[in-house]
Amino acid sequence: MISRPWWETRCERFFAFRHLKILEKDGKDDTSMDGKGKYYITTPIYYPSDRLHIGHAYTTTIADSLARWHRFTGKDVLFLTGSDEHGQKIERVATSLGVKPQAYVDKIVGSFKDLWQKYNISYDDFVRTTEERHHRVVQEVFRRVYAKGDIYKGEYEGWYCTPCEAFWVENKLQDGNCPDCGRPVELVKEESYFFRLSKYAKRLLRHIEEHPDFIRPESRRNEMVNFIKNGLEDLCVSRTTFDWGIPVPIDDEHVIYVWFDALTNYLTGAGFLQDEVAFGHYWPADLHLVGKEIMRFHTIIWPIILMALDLPLPKTVFGHGWLLLDHDKMSKSKGNVVDPVALADEFGVDAIRYFLLREVSFGQDGNFSRQALIERINADLANDLGNLLHRSIAMLLRYRDGIVPSPGESTDLERDLEQLASSTARDVNKHIEGLELNAALSAIWRLVGRANKYVDEAEPWVLHKSGQSERLDTVLYHLAETLRIIVLLIKSFLPETGDKMWVQLGIKQDLGSCSFADTAWGRIEPGTQVVKGEPVFPRIDLDALMEAEEATKVAEEKQETKNTLTQETTTQTKVEETPQVSIEDFAKLDLRVAEVKAAEPIPGADRLLKLQIAIGTEQRQIVAGIAKHYTPEALVGKHIVVVANLKPAKLRGVLSEGMLLAASTSDSLGLVTVEKDLPSGARVK
Repeated sequence: MISRPWWETRCERFFAFRHLKILEKDGKDDTSMDGKGKYYITTPIYYPSDRLHIGHAYTTTIADSLARWHRFTGKDVLFLTGSDEHGQKIERVATSLGVKPQAYVDKIVGSFKDLWQKYNISYDDFVRTTEERHHRVVQEVFRRVYAKGDIYKGEYEGWYCTPCEAFWVENKLQDGNCPDCGRPVELVKEESYFFRLSKYAKRLLRHIEEHPDFIRPESRRNEMVNFIKNGLEDLCVSRTTFDWGIPVPIDDEHVIYVWFDALTNYLTGAGFLQDEVAFGHYWPADLHLVGKEIMRFHTIIWPIILMALDLPLPKTVFGHGWLLLDHDKMSKSKGNVVDPVALADEFGVDAIRYFLLREVSFGQDGNFSRQALIERINADLANDLGNLLHRSIAMLLRYRDGIVPSPGESTDLERDLEQLASSTARDVNKHIEGLELNAALSAIWRLVGRANKYVDEAEPWVLHKSGQSERLDTVLYHLAETLRIIVLLIKSFLPETGDKMWVQLGIKQDLGSCSFADTAWGRIEPGTQVVKGEPVFPRIDLDALMEAEEATKVAEEKQETKNTLTQETTTQTKVEETPQVSIEDFAKLDLRVAEVKAAEPIPGADRLLKLQIAIGTEQRQIVAGIAKHYTPEALVGKHIVVVANLKPAKLRGVLSEGMLLAASTSDSLGLVTVEKDLPSGARVK
């Protein structure tokens, strides 16, 4: 008996559940069970060339928060993410590492899912472009567009950027390099299939004009309109120079070009060709959330593909800005990417989620720095939210044995707080509908700040001492009820914090079952028993943390300097002072020519580079302290000499399986290379 693929069972369960839920609507189109509609949101599907960084976490955290909020307001939400696993770049990286492309992407995609679990990302489906369900969709889309006459065979000659998976005509290059990423391009000539983008240019411009929310923000819309008006060239949608992709259904010599493959995932995730009831319900997408660097693919190529298929276009494509590190764009080649796993381990997931959502004005570039993060944690999370919870619970425990009392008559102080709590829920929803996430959180924190001020104005400690019992009951009740509403408002953004606060408030109703209607004032039941808990956000001693980090950095630099001096001293020692060795001793060294296939910095190690090398057919990784003298780009393609039989070791936690040879002085270093173009693996004698 042949076992069924795991994806098939998962998809059948997912769509069977969705199918039943949709049928329960009793035929009311675009309406969820409580009459508030559906919401289909997507992230880009991420490229598994390496592990994800904090910029990817930024995009996905935004999407997760939007999905959670729309579920909270009663909508039937489909939240899709995934991985874009085909293309020449993946094939080359896998080959350089000596593994099959599928094995390579399986490992990297596993790290994606681990990261999303850590960040509490509540996606409903995860599309991998290597899944059979997606292959069927892509090939059928290709067939339909080809049958319509919008795909034709031709020959392509032009410049190709492998990292971006993009073709360019020469007049679009910048200093001979890719205009998107700035890296070198290569001249490619091959037979290809082409998609008639140019045929749909006027129709797309008309759609953009008639639907102002189709491309957001406005600055991105203007960029795309100008790009279209400058003229669209037909798009190459197949390749023959590599195999790692979905075969063209009408020509086995070709594989479908990555963007035509990748963009179609949004149809796969909505049930196209799998469940037409589900697809009819969820499509079109309400929001494609993407980084600004891939807006052109999502607002020009993708809508034209849909036009060729006679399918509705997405309602909104939103291109958010970049998350910069100390005002510089994050880049693996620069070695300045931030690891979201390490960051969450150090500060907590919700602290990172809050910073990403609150610090950046959605749609614009935002800056990430450790100092700004810590200041946000201390000011907003520890001093404001954490302090409000702590002091309220403490007073309930001290004055009423932890029991939420029945309130007495309200004064203007209470009525002001009640009114703000009620209006805040509406304001947050309005901001979310407008994709203003930082403004939504600002509105919540105005309520947090008002509640803290209310404590200072009401002075419950004075009421207790003066025996004003009924007045004290009113104040304590209002604090507990305000906290209840705050939890409901923050749980879409800070899910772990919401759960912790809910437990301390002692409310028996399941937090996950609460809806927007529960933000109405007065729903905490008198008699509820609050629970003392640990601070949800302990304050961080910034000075102590910076001193500890500086001490660690100094210690590491001293050790690296010591290692370098030892190496230089050994190199500069006179020949007559070194011990002689026999020819037998020298023969123990296995010196080989190796080709550098890839190179990248090691985060946090200024002197070290991680190199992927080929020694004949064998692929290895070595770590070398040459970052002060060579950039990663300058090393790729070099034929160097390495000690191939050196015992493997770990440097800064990274495995090194050999050592390259270099000559050095106190201020210079040069690699040992071979004079002639000898193949990698050749022995050095």
